[in-house]
Amino acid sequence: MIDTVQGYYDVREYTDEAKGIAWDTCHKIYVLMDDEQVALMREYGYGEDDPNALATSDQLDPAEMATVVMSWYKQACGLKFINAVYSDKTIGNEGFVDIIAQFEGNEGNWDEDEDDDE
Repeated sequence: MIDTVQGYYDVREYTDEAKGIAWDTCHKIYVLMDDEQVALMREYGYGEDDPNALATSDQLDPAEMATVVMSWYKQACGLKFINAVYSDKTIGNEGFVDIIAQFEGNEGNWDEDEDDDE
């Protein structure tokens, strides 16, 4: 199980410089590291159905962004992860950096039958 205090501090390292945060209201949680990523998430529809699923650094300070991200993480499905996303594809894995990787500390929290059509 993820230590949520440590998770908060891990997220906070990125929200200090982030331009925004976004959540698909299921399992994809992003810390957006530049304005281009904020615009891209809006283009993808983040925040349309749920306006609270996208926030910018103009709306929230870094500590508030980290708190919201961890709140989303607690609500997210078992496939959840938190990535920092950069437009510079030389950073991390094509611009994606794991803050809390998918399935990290998630043992026993994923319903195997969730995707089963039987």
